[in-house]
Amino acid sequence: MNRAVRANLEHLRPWMEWAAEAPTRARTAELTRAGTAAWEAGTDFMYLADLDDAPGRVVGAFGLHGRIGPGALEIGYWVAARHVGRGIATAAAGALTEAALALPGIARVEIRCDQANGASAAVPRKLGYRLDRVTEAAARAPGETGRQLVWVKER
Repeated sequence: MNRAVRANLEHLRPWMEWAAEAPTRARTAELTRAGTAAWEAGTDFMYLADLDDAPGRVVGAFGLHGRIGPGALEIGYWVAARHVGRGIATAAAGALTEAALALPGIARVEIRCDQANGASAAVPRKLGYRLDRVTEAAARAPGETGRQLVWVKER
């Protein structure tokens, strides 16, 4: 994971505030422990993707996050620069959408991205999400406009 993030910093930096600096191995280990604890608590579920022709090489990360309130989960994702446009984010987000909506008590899934991030916004559009609202927020990463698109799919 650390190697994949470091190799994709320039690609991720415009959209991910956590990509402002290259993570150390210690920081990656710390985040992995926190992710494991969140998984065990049932609040956050992170997945790494690789490809059959390159097992073990991370080409993206995807998650179901319980940070938007009861009855809902948010999907987050990133894909390595050299794999953008191959349908990886759409396939992973589609699988996570199905899994989330099959969970007891989950009636809504959201995908959020900055208005300027066209590649990220294409994913929920392709999956049949509806654009629910545009919210104003402080830009947290250099490429952001501060206008966050909130895409929703409901059971």
